Amino acid sequence: MENKFVIDNSIVMTWCFNDESSKYSDIILDSLENYEALAPAIWPLEVGNVVLVAERRKRLTESDGIRFLNLINELPITVQQETPDRMLKEIFALARECNISSYDASYLDLAMRNGVPIATQDSGLKKAAKRCDITLFKGRQG
Repeated sequence: MENKFVIDNSIVMTWCFNDESSKYSDIILDSLENYEALAPAIWPLEVGNVVLVAERRKRLTESDGIRFLNLINELPITVQQETPDRMLKEIFALARECNISSYDASYLDLAMRNGVPIATQDSGLKKAAKRCDITLFKGRQG
């Protein structure tokens, strides 16, 4: 599939919480009708952690959390695995160089390796992407 982009968890989790939704994240969701999103190996754990914390803080019920996880599991989001060696060397070095977390660097690295834009609302990741000549995904076109 030619139409791909990397999706950051800062976008995905807005779909879970009405008070965090944005026009941009809604456009990204709509784009999944015509695009495939890529996510790094850390992504499912990040999603799960946000849902667990939201449940513990009574922001979500357990059934709401399960419903959300089932819904995103049906979206065209492909998780790309990475070797631990690469995570601890190349991705770690990218995080250090761009002054971002190793988690954020995994998204940036994925966009760089696949030559695709990134969809994120994270300001630090946006700056790092710009520095690395990775464009911000604007949503479906046409």
